[in-house]
Amino acid sequence: MNTVKVGVIGCGHISRIYLENLTNLFEIVEVVACADLYEDAAKRRAEEFNIPTYCSVEEILLIPEIDILVNLTVPQAHAEVSLKILEAGKHLYSEKPLALNREDAEAILALAKVKNRLVGCAPDVFLGAGIQTVKKILADGWIGEPYAAFGQIVMGNGYDAMHPSFPSLLKPGWDPLFDMAPYYLSAFINFFGSINRVAGMAGNVQERFTVTNPKSAFFNQTLPIEAPMHASAVLEFDSGVVANLQASKASFGYLPKLEIYGTEGILQAPDPNFFSGPILIQKENQEIKEFPFTHSYREDTRGIGIADMAYALRSGREHRANDQLAHHLLEATFGIMESSESGQYVSLQTKVKRPQPMPLDLKYNVLDN
Repeated sequence: MNTVKVGVIGCGHISRIYLENLTNLFEIVEVVACADLYEDAAKRRAEEFNIPTYCSVEEILLIPEIDILVNLTVPQAHAEVSLKILEAGKHLYSEKPLALNREDAEAILALAKVKNRLVGCAPDVFLGAGIQTVKKILADGWIGEPYAAFGQIVMGNGYDAMHPSFPSLLKPGWDPLFDMAPYYLSAFINFFGSINRVAGMAGNVQERFTVTNPKSAFFNQTLPIEAPMHASAVLEFDSGVVANLQASKASFGYLPKLEIYGTEGILQAPDPNFFSGPILIQKENQEIKEFPFTHSYREDTRGIGIADMAYALRSGREHRANDQLAHHLLEATFGIMESSESGQYVSLQTKVKRPQPMPLDLKYNVLDN
């Protein structure tokens, strides 16, 4: 197979699952280099996954054989690194969010157009068995006409402060709207199409947080909470569906929920942050049935969006976790925050095509029939 050469920038925690899948699961991609600000981090990942080259960020940009560079840096660095990737003439795949403001997002998309490069962006979980099966159930009419949906993620934010970069978890990019809501928004867009307008409220229970865990490196420090840690939103889709979204990192534990309400049934979908989970339908007679998966990729397959992008490069088709989806999702996120400040609905200016469903009965390691 004519493989697509991939390099990875950012060798922190999330890189492990990406590299595990990119080096072991998808034959169309070949990881040829990894880079990090800290050489030891890049060396560790290179040795762990038998990657032939580890180097600095500046050096990886100059490797001519690389087709796609994957940006797994911290959210505050996404835009800067992504622009460097495109300037180097590489196709870009970024962890979410694509950017932390409108100007940077638009600059990335504009440069990609000038350079004639593809842009992809997480989340790609919607390509897995769970969301793809729900998408088919809806298309096949099992719950009649969908008219409403509800998404919820309520969780903590590492308030034991044991994370080595705990203060960064209190900044924009790690907040629930940028970090967790994209899983729900990407699922909703797959189900219902473009978002027409949003209304939202976002805020904090407290403005500062004092670390009380004596085992933490930040013990007794009082840190500012610089991003809203809980948000509620109403989303109106062009299709007429109205969805409610609740996203919070102001509590504890992990409590996800995704439901879709139709004229002939209620569908309980899997957590969109995972690739599988129970799919239940309740009909008018109150009977609840669990549906089997119709699609492949039930395990944690993060990085599947990069493999899908590689197939797109080879075939000329459109990749699914694409720039237009990322842009629309970001505009919805910014719209929720702007609505919270203004007290007004915010109409979205972008539109997006629903990504094509994944093929049925895919063979192992393959994304196209």
